[in-house]
Amino acid sequence: MWSKALDHLLTHLFRHGRLRVTYPDGTTRAYGPGDGPQSAVVLHDPSLPRRIVLSPDMGVGEGYMDGTLTIGDDDIEGFLRLAIANIAAQGQPWFRRPLEALRRLRRRLDQFNPVARSRANVAHHYDLSGELYDLFLDEDRNYSCAYFARPDMTLEEAQAAKKQHIARKLLIEPGMRVLDVGCGWGAMGITLARDFGARVTGVTLSSEQHEIANARAARAGLSDRVRFELMDYRDVQGQFDRIVSIGMFEHVGVPHYDAYFGTVARLLKPEGIALIHFIGRAEPPGATSPWILKYIFPGGYCPAMSEAVGAVERQDLVTTDVEVWRLHYAETLKEWRRRFEANIDRVRALYDERFCRMWRYYLIASELTFRLNNQVVFQFQMARSQDAVPLTRDYLYREDADAEGRGAAA
Repeated sequence: MWSKALDHLLTHLFRHGRLRVTYPDGTTRAYGPGDGPQSAVVLHDPSLPRRIVLSPDMGVGEGYMDGTLTIGDDDIEGFLRLAIANIAAQGQPWFRRPLEALRRLRRRLDQFNPVARSRANVAHHYDLSGELYDLFLDEDRNYSCAYFARPDMTLEEAQAAKKQHIARKLLIEPGMRVLDVGCGWGAMGITLARDFGARVTGVTLSSEQHEIANARAARAGLSDRVRFELMDYRDVQGQFDRIVSIGMFEHVGVPHYDAYFGTVARLLKPEGIALIHFIGRAEPPGATSPWILKYIFPGGYCPAMSEAVGAVERQDLVTTDVEVWRLHYAETLKEWRRRFEANIDRVRALYDERFCRMWRYYLIASELTFRLNNQVVFQFQMARSQDAVPLTRDYLYREDADAEGRGAAA
């Protein structure tokens, strides 16, 4: 029964390229006209047809992790490119639409993140071995989208460019009090203290990040100007000249958007500026992949612009700039994957083969979601006052233009 249902699903989906599937009983069937890319999959577990029909993301992801679904030449990228392109073109068949509707209905429950649950969700991902992240991130441990201002940039250069771009949007001046919400391992906070003279408070719910960030600040001789607290953003008190948040809003959850932006408004001085950098979707609201929710980012969700803007509008905040980065994260993930795979033996020594396959699947699927499935990065600049930032965006690029002019004159 379930093999037949999977056969119907694949017949509906694959309208270009070709996918060959060997079922648990040894039967092989081909889907698609044969033009373009091709891939071959073997299902070794009799339960996989049912699991894939009920939840393709979960069934395929778990099957690949467990080794019960194998791909020709282990070309998971080729398989996912073919699958994502066909799914985007065809949409779900009628018999899967009720299941997708149920998944969307429960998304508010999936994204309900009170403090205790937020702390557990953060620990699931960010309290892994620090050595793991050293194996694929840049030297400054930026675990968010880099900014490839030039296509030939290294990852280190692109991450530095990202921080400089954000600092310019914040119009940082020496002595300003800055709050870094979801501070990670301290890269942005340390940069703002060291290079711009800011006094930074960073908050995180990850004990691993909290410890490493403070140790990094101490090694840099910046403990008097930047400190990192193990604290939920909702518990922060005081007033700040600037608020920055990079890659944290994806963990807030739609039920808490009003509380999040209400906290930003409460903590921001009347003349202050905030910059919120987050992954979103260039399409209507949806739901997070169940595989991602279970194994990678519990409670996570990448919102549509309409969901975030609506919450901002309900607070005492003015949106002063919105910037959309399209393929920058795809390029970032491509480099993370390259480094991860180059160090796969060291990852295996830290964890096991299943973990390696899980993270390889995560990195590749995430890159392809940005390339093929309308996922982007938003930067929302906001303030309490309309005149808190210049009237044009020239200030963001003036230094670059001046440098080019000096070079031409020389």
